[in-house]
Amino acid sequence: MKSIINHRNFAGVILFSLMQSCSSLFNLPSNSEKSTMGEVTSYTTELKKLPPPKEKIVIGVYKFRDQTGQYKPSENGSNWSTAVPQGTTTILIKALEDSKWFVPIERENIANLLNERQIIRSTRQEYLKEADKNVQSLPPLLYAGILLEGGVISYDSNVMTGGIGARYFGIGLSSQYRQDRITIYLRAVSTLNGEILKTVYTSKTILSTSVNGNFFRYIDTERLLESEVGVTQNEPVQLAVTEAIEKAVKSLIVEGVRDKIWGSAIQDPTTYKALIEKYETEQEDNDKRIIGNKYPNNYRQKVALFANLEGQQIKGDYVNPKASVGFKLGLKYFLSDHINVELNANVLTLRNQNILARTFLVSEVNLEYLMLPKYKLSPFLYAGGGSMFSENQNFFKAQFGGGLEYLMDKNFAIRLSSQYDLGFTDNWDGLVNGKQKDQAIRVALGIIFYLGKK
Repeated sequence: MKSIINHRNFAGVILFSLMQSCSSLFNLPSNSEKSTMGEVTSYTTELKKLPPPKEKIVIGVYKFRDQTGQYKPSENGSNWSTAVPQGTTTILIKALEDSKWFVPIERENIANLLNERQIIRSTRQEYLKEADKNVQSLPPLLYAGILLEGGVISYDSNVMTGGIGARYFGIGLSSQYRQDRITIYLRAVSTLNGEILKTVYTSKTILSTSVNGNFFRYIDTERLLESEVGVTQNEPVQLAVTEAIEKAVKSLIVEGVRDKIWGSAIQDPTTYKALIEKYETEQEDNDKRIIGNKYPNNYRQKVALFANLEGQQIKGDYVNPKASVGFKLGLKYFLSDHINVELNANVLTLRNQNILARTFLVSEVNLEYLMLPKYKLSPFLYAGGGSMFSENQNFFKAQFGGGLEYLMDKNFAIRLSSQYDLGFTDNWDGLVNGKQKDQAIRVALGIIFYLGKK
């Protein structure tokens, strides 16, 4: 009995140590943190580096609010918290200050400002009139030549969701992600005649990810070992709103310079030439993009060449199968955005330790389905048939597989895939034993080149 208790205590110490190690590994917070200054986005730096104007523009913002009415998504019951921060006017004013192009004036709470000025006047009239007759009256308030209007007009939840996972012999690992999306409109209005001078529109995705791992195993008939670890990360909505607003302010400035809206505030136009050219290049690229970061006209042309480096292992009649390395070269022709026909040639080496080492020259024909052809990251599935030639023998087989493809550039992508080969005979390894046909497993990392322009 004492031995069992000691073993249990030892196991508890080991599990506690593992939990502490995992906590450090995933950088999980264990102590409260001090308050810090707020994070900045990539556009904060870009706004501060804009070429300054000849003179700043006085601008007013009465209200720039959440116009979506969207509540935070909840899996359990109702959630009455709003999905979008309610202080977007303050975020916009901060972005205007950072740009150094504008002089923002208080208009959101102008009633408070006017009340305070009235209190100052009353105090001076009643208490300082006799004491100091030279007290000057309050200076006039600044008035804005341009008003900014608009707001957060859309918050879309679960624009894209997905995940991947695997479990083998009680050990599992999974990952999930979710994308939300906010949309902002910002317009400049002339106070002279009410003309809308310029309207800009920006959007920003909000990413949430989670990674989880678990272990479930019977140590013996009476003892079960179970453990799990995970981490979830959600992109702050406030930072996403800030980035979208800052992008809108920058776009408003650049388009205003290009279209000569700001008038005398602009210095020598050549100062802004490089900035405008960069912006127009970005705009041209954006015109080819649709919702979900898709580029329907630029990517995945009709013909593609690919090359794979593979890890291979036989499932045959001999014991101790050993992994080997092979390669594959091939050609794809797209019948539609989703479906292509693939022809390839590859080298497949089957090994069993100290027993077998046999190399086949293989040719295959596959029909492949690309699930998300207009996205940079797309899963794919394929199936087909092929022939294997070695030592004057030819074998026919079938195969199926799948994986992920990620476009690094307009004509270049990388692929991670796996394939299962199913034999029609049982003598790939020269031994016929039992009813099960010979099989092989492959895991590949490859590159693919899309030729020409679509």
